[in-house]
This record gives sequence, structure tokens and C-alpha cells, in this order.
Amino acid sequence: METLERKTTLSKVSQTFFIVVTLFFSALNFSIEESKAYPVYAQQGYSNPRAANGKIACANCHLAEKPVEIETPQAVLPDSIFEAIVKIPYDTSVKQIQGNGKLGPLNVGAVIVLPEGFKLAPANKISKEIKEKSKGVYISPYSSSQENILVVGPIAGDTHQEIIFPVISPNPETNKNVHFLNYPIYVGGNRGRGQIYPTGEKSNNNTITAQASGQIIQVSKTEKGETTVAILTADSKEIKQTIPAGLTVLIKEKDIIQADQPLTKDPNVGGFGQTETEIVLQNPLRVVGFMVFSLLVLTTQILLVLKKKQFEKVQAAELNF
Repeated sequence: METLERKTTLSKVSQTFFIVVTLFFSALNFSIEESKAYPVYAQQGYSNPRAANGKIACANCHLAEKPVEIETPQAVLPDSIFEAIVKIPYDTSVKQIQGNGKLGPLNVGAVIVLPEGFKLAPANKISKEIKEKSKGVYISPYSSSQENILVVGPIAGDTHQEIIFPVISPNPETNKNVHFLNYPIYVGGNRGRGQIYPTGEKSNNNTITAQASGQIIQVSKTEKGETTVAILTADSKEIKQTIPAGLTVLIKEKDIIQADQPLTKDPNVGGFGQTETEIVLQNPLRVVGFMVFSLLVLTTQILLVLKKKQFEKVQAAELNF
């Protein structure tokens, strides 16, 4: 009997513990959901952020296209640290609509796909100058198995229109999968919030369009700041739509509208862009060989000029004689 009661007690304790743990992780998951469409969100939905067709995953949430630039050295030596600078330009005076409907500054983020073997430089090898430039920017590998892919964001856009990635190059002598070749680098950069959440839902950073054709018979505000629009269709059906707070409404009562006609101004001021560049992993012996060859050519040319001058002097002396 005591054994049965003990088992029952243990079972209840286990169930309680399970419920507490479940609630904890549910709350944790909810807090993550609230961040919505940040660059690191791609880590949860895509094993590789760059698809086979070259499209970077961020483009699935950021539908508007904006420019992005990448600056890297033309060539680097093995086991050396260099800067990969991603530029995400935009007008800093522009404000974006937040999830709560209020206006706020734009955030930025970036993902950079480096060649295999290239990775984020260790902190103890980064110079003070680079550390100062990238202060306040947390860069992380895409995953434990893909250290050559780096992500950053969201961070304040007004002070980070240039994001510096300190990268260390591999050494083919220790990494047999790496060779002295010309490699591509792919980069994507976004500014502002996306239009689609990873779950497939639309954010409030979208133009709201009419669900049907008809006449606007009511435009009213709710206590939450949302706008309710009632449309009377040709067959006398009343369709109601709710416009999220913060969006600029373009229509008024008695207006005649068509299906899919914009009811609000487009709130999106951000967007995503991607580009690519190339970098050469240079063999030090090739550099030394080139320098020796250049020195030999230079020496040969100098000797040739000196020999020519000597020949001209001898020829002039013979003529005078």
C-alpha cells in the first residue's frame, strides 16, 4: 500500500515538474517569437541561408529590394586576419512602424557566406583597432557545423550602416580541404522590419488592401488604435476589415473602392539586398616568387641600359678617333 502511494506521489511530482518545464519553454519560445524576422531567425528555419538558386533566406521575409555592398581585400595570405565590411546604406531620418504601431528607428542585420575554412577571427587575435570599430556588434557563426557563415543583428541602424566582420583565413597546410584558389563571398543585408514572419503571417509592415469592391460605409477607430472599415458590396453584403494601429488610412466614408485597392499607405521603408565578391587565398611562395622575378627583370633592364650607355660611349670615342 505504501509503495503504491509512493508511486502515486512520485507520478504527481513528475507531472508537475513536466508542466513547469513545458510552461517555461513555452514562455521562452514566446519571447523569441516576439523578435520576429531578425537575421538570426533564419538559423531556425534554414540549414543553409543560401539556397541552390543563390537566393539568401532573408529575402523571404523582406520583400522590398535595397542595395548592399561588400568590401574585402583582393587577396589574403593563409592564417591572416582581414576585414570584410558590409555596407547597408539608408536615410537615417526615416522612421519605421514598430510592432506596437508606433514609429521608431530602423534596425539592420547581415549574413555573410564565406568560403569553407574561413571563419570569425578569435578575440585574442583581433587588433584593438578592429575591436574598437566593431564595438557593440555581436557576430556569431550560423551554426556549429557552418563556422564559415556569419550572422549579425538586429542592431541599431543609425550607427551601424557599416558592419565589420573580422575574418581569419585558413591554412592549406593544416586544412587539406582548402586550396590556394579564387573563392566567392556572398552577403545579404537588411534594414528595417520584414513584411512576412517566418511562420508565414504578414506583419503590420504591409499595405492593407480591400477584400472586396463596394462603398465605404464606416471608418472608425477602436480603443487599441486600430481602424475598422466596413465595405458594402454590390449584393448588399457588409464586409469589415481591421487595419492595425499606426498605418496611414487613405480612404474615407462614402468612397467607392475596388477589390485589392490599397486602404493604407505603404509603411515599409526598409528592404533587403544581396551581392557577392571574390577573394584569392594567396600562396606566400607565389608572392616571393613574383618578387624575385620582378627583381630579376628590373636588374636585367638596368644592366641592359648600362650596357647600352657603355656601348654608346665606346662608339662615340671610336668616331672621334
